[in-house]
Amino acid sequence: MKTPEYYIGIMSGTSLDGIDATAVEFDEDTPPQARHHHYLRYDHNLRSELLALNTSGANELERAALAGNALSLHYAEAIQSLLLKASLKPHQIAAIGCHGQTVRHRPDLGYTTQLLNPSLLAELSGIPVVADFRNRDIAAGGQGAPLVPAFHAAAFRHPTIHRVIVNIGGIANLTYLPPQGPIGGFDCGPGNLLMDSWATQHLEVNYDENGKWAESGKTIPELLSRMLAESFFAAPPPKSTGRDLFNLAWLRPFNLAVRNPADVQATLLDLTAHGIADAISAYCPRAEEVYVCGGGAHNTALTRRLGQMLPTAMLNKSDALGIPVDQVEAVAFAWLARQTIHGKPGNLPEVTGAKGLRVLGAVYPAQCDKGACAPLYFE
Repeated sequence: MKTPEYYIGIMSGTSLDGIDATAVEFDEDTPPQARHHHYLRYDHNLRSELLALNTSGANELERAALAGNALSLHYAEAIQSLLLKASLKPHQIAAIGCHGQTVRHRPDLGYTTQLLNPSLLAELSGIPVVADFRNRDIAAGGQGAPLVPAFHAAAFRHPTIHRVIVNIGGIANLTYLPPQGPIGGFDCGPGNLLMDSWATQHLEVNYDENGKWAESGKTIPELLSRMLAESFFAAPPPKSTGRDLFNLAWLRPFNLAVRNPADVQATLLDLTAHGIADAISAYCPRAEEVYVCGGGAHNTALTRRLGQMLPTAMLNKSDALGIPVDQVEAVAFAWLARQTIHGKPGNLPEVTGAKGLRVLGAVYPAQCDKGACAPLYFE
């Protein structure tokens, strides 16, 4: 019997709240098992700098490099805390799958940018690092996103039930898992990021806890209709998006200064819910079960609204499938790292639009001490 492999998945998403690190156990006979988890919140200065780097600014090349170093230090701190929780040593971890922090995503121009210094992370952790997952898919003509549907299929597909997995981070994306046939998946619009930005601007908080502020307001139908007229919503998949499109600048033409801020928040919550529900209705018409993950799964007002918009589907959290909502993407990048280490593809061309299956990511070996390095192997 083969000894189980351990990988660490690291995820810091477009919500810019912090780092999720998960130790994942793999063997050949069972789905990936999330064994231990650690969350490290970004400090205010790092979060502010990462947010600022989403748009062009003075000396941004140096600032981006320094931010990548700072992120790597934070990732290493999260890994150290995780290993202590799990009673694991660095040599017991096959590799770290680290996505980095996205600050640009322009597949239409042929590039995507995630801040990270993977060489530094490998030095600090003593563990091989797999990073830069998206660019190979883009080089093959794809969107470079979403990448998690391949993992969703490996972990959550059911032989008889039509399932949809919805990740609500800064951006919302979905994966359609029919019992047989091609898997679908794409970004469907803003997740938390517009609601978070509006709450920060008006309440000086990072997010609207449980959607309470949104529930204190009323959706403005005319405003919602204008927002839903954004061409991204009607565009067919494959498609992906990010802060390059959905940001506070996107909101300016709607002249929101004359609106009640709580009503705007309610409208933004409905915008996220409509983006998800309309996409499911259009591209996953036989959906029987919808499982929500990501930070938005904690927004009870949002999940309640989704339930109202999807009356024929059972709505639940990914916890019911064995992986807590805050760990799904971290586990996905541990899985993607394992695919890379084993020389197996990590993308789904039918999802990203790439010309074919590709092995994703670049491998940064662990530091070599006394002539010995952590082994890398390819099947």
